[in-house]
Amino acid sequence: MSSNKAPRILVLGIGNVLMGDEGVGVHVVRLLEKQKLPPGVVCLDGGTGGFHLLDEIQRAGQIFIVDATVDGAPLGTLRRLRPSFSSDYPTTLCAHDIGLKDMLDSLYLLGTPPNVTLYAVSISLPQDMKMELSPELEEFVPGIAIEVLEEVESV
Repeated sequence: MSSNKAPRILVLGIGNVLMGDEGVGVHVVRLLEKQKLPPGVVCLDGGTGGFHLLDEIQRAGQIFIVDATVDGAPLGTLRRLRPSFSSDYPTTLCAHDIGLKDMLDSLYLLGTPPNVTLYAVSISLPQDMKMELSPELEEFVPGIAIEVLEEVESV
């Protein structure tokens, strides 16, 4: 594999780190970046998502997205989903979902559907602006990172 070859696997952390637990996806990716990753695996802080991620997503053969969801489940509940279209994603109150979902739908329309696995992490309603996760959710981050890493290593 040459050094300029596109990444085979993209682990994308989505979330607004200024909104506390809503940034859990980014916190998970930051932890994964400190691990020894298999060749061809790239971790990316996707921020609040959107079309600026299109190039990275198009170059990946497999995409793992870690994102927060407000779904009424207990804090830290992790669901592994295989969404195809935006309608397959969990309903959330996170504004960034619109841009990310629209971008993924556009790839389907272009005939280049991405192979996406979504790790949806349950959070409570968004809190006050703060850059830290709640202590309760922070306890779940290492376990989420391990689960994502184990699946990435199995691809």
